[in-house]
Order: sequence, then C-alpha cells, then structure tokens
Amino acid sequence: MRHAVIMAGGAGTRLWPLSRRQRPKQFMRLFEGASLLQLARRRLERCFDPAQTWVITSAAYVDLVAAELPDIPRKNLIGEPMGRDTANAVGLAAALIAERDPDATMAVFTADHILTPQDAFESALRSGLSAAEAHPTSLVTFGVTPTAAHTGYGYVRMGPPVSPGVRRCAGFREKPTLEVAQQYLASGEYLWNSGMFAWRVSAILAELAAHLPENSATLRDIARRWDTINGTDALAAAFGGLRKISVDFGVMERAADVLIVEMSCHWLDVGSWGAIASQHAPDSDGNVCIGASGLSVAGGDNILVSESGHLIATLGVSGLIVVQSADATLICRREDEQLIRELTAESGKRFGDRYA
Repeated sequence: MRHAVIMAGGAGTRLWPLSRRQRPKQFMRLFEGASLLQLARRRLERCFDPAQTWVITSAAYVDLVAAELPDIPRKNLIGEPMGRDTANAVGLAAALIAERDPDATMAVFTADHILTPQDAFESALRSGLSAAEAHPTSLVTFGVTPTAAHTGYGYVRMGPPVSPGVRRCAGFREKPTLEVAQQYLASGEYLWNSGMFAWRVSAILAELAAHLPENSATLRDIARRWDTINGTDALAAAFGGLRKISVDFGVMERAADVLIVEMSCHWLDVGSWGAIASQHAPDSDGNVCIGASGLSVAGGDNILVSESGHLIATLGVSGLIVVQSADATLICRREDEQLIRELTAESGKRFGDRYA
C-alpha cells in the first residue's frame, strides 16, 4: 500500500514574528485562508487516503496538527520529543509504517512548500511511486525543473534514462555559487533538489541500516515499542541519543541506487517574507499586502503582513518589510531580511522565551 509522510517540525525563524516556537510557519494562514500544512495535505488528497497519510512533527505540535487535519487518524501523527534532523524523522516514520505495513511504498513531503500546477505535481508523484515499486531497492528523489540559477537550492544531476520520465542520479550538489548555478542551468543536466522522495519502506530502512547503523537500530527499537513509550522519558532518552543528520547527507548522497523523477512544477520553498510575497499580486507600485489590512501610500516595493484586523499603513517609504503579530512587530529593509535569524537570536538573549 502507498503511504504519504508530511514532515512538519520546523521552527521557521526567518518568518518571525508570525512564526513562533509555539506556532511555527506551517500553521500560518497566509495562502488562500489555509495553513501551509493544510495545503500540503490538500495536494495529496487524490493520491493517498487519510488512513495512509502520516505527519511527523514536534511532540509539542501534535495537538495543533490534529486540529488542522482532523481527517488524519491520531495514531498517524508522530510526535518527536526533540528535533534530530530529517534522517531520523524519515527513519522513524518508515519504521512505524513498516510495523503496520512491511511491504509499503512511502513518499515524503515537507509542509512548507508551494507547488503548482496540481496536475503536474500528481503526475510526477505517481511516476515516482511507480518507479519505487518497479525498482524495490532504489531510492527515488524528485527534482524540480529549474527556472533560474538559484544559489539557495541544492541540485541533483541527471544520469542516463531508466524508463520514461525516470533517470539515474549522477550526484548531489550543495548550494552553488552564482557562476556554478549558471553553469548547471545552461547544461540542462541539473534539477533543483526538492527534498521530496519515494521508496519502498524496506529500501529506506536498508539504506539507513547500511549508512547510519546505530541510528537505524535505535529507530527500529523505538518503532517496536512505540505504543508503550510514546510521550515518555524513555522515548526522549532514546531519541535524544540519535546522531543528528539530514537524510540528504546521511543517506541520499551515500546510496548507490538513486533514481530521479523530474517534477515540472512551479516550486517555492516558503522560507522568507520575500518568498511569500512572490505568491501574492502586488499593486501598481510593487507593494504586497498579505493578510487582513495593509495600505501603502507614496512608496513602493513594501511587504506588509498581518493576520489580524490590525491596519498596517506606510507613507512615503519604500523597500520595507513590516510584519505585525499580537505582541511583536518587525520592520526591516527588504535587503536585510536574511538577518532576521540574528534578530531573533538577540531577542532571545535580551527577553528569553517571551517572543520566541
């Protein structure tokens, strides 16, 4: 049977002050009146039943996830006692699915992407799932057709064809310089590394055992005892002892049998206010108002964000980001938004967890 896993544990500090420790970005309602988590679930509705849809998140967010996705069975909501990066999130989900369905095929998604059009996404997804089932020892990664020489994304290189729409993976590349990214784009051999995958559960568990054997053994043991240790100090102790590593570094870049399915979609990794603004229509002066109320007069290229009815108004200024929350307001130049993480770190030093 086919299962979907949505990873929804990130903190989203670059989207402060709306993305907070107690309510991170996957729960923000800034697109079509829905949260990013709800949009991620909607994308999968025609391919996966609720009973075969899983969400792995922080244990602190399980109740929030349950409220956002009431059709997903509570037993399919996996709460990590602490973050140990994506290799362990994927490994725990795979081990739990294997306990219920050892022959399962599993696809992995994140809760902070925007993907359109839907039909193109579903077509690539079905191709990836079919490739994973036809090649039971392979790991399948989805590469997004690049539209620009983007330096903020990783890349995957396409190798020889295996079947229509499926290629061998010829290697992973880290975030490149602009010059290298331009070379990648010109070659036509590279796709953006989307962080979405498909595989037989048995395949990913075998690769975890080969490349991260200690983590693998602990995760399989946790899965076997899940019903008795979930939410206990024993789970926290076991999970906290895992080596923290991403699935890309820990598994994908080390595996010998990786396939690529190209996803010809518009893909956005929602990680900044600028990225979110790019999905909203600007006014004639380039201002983008997101949420309830925003007004910009005699100025351009501003991003104004509010989830409440609070009016944000700017007069005679340009190139600003202004974000209002119930207890904090951010004002910065658009070119400085990469420093928001430093701002939140400084806020933590001065005010502790009050605005975290």
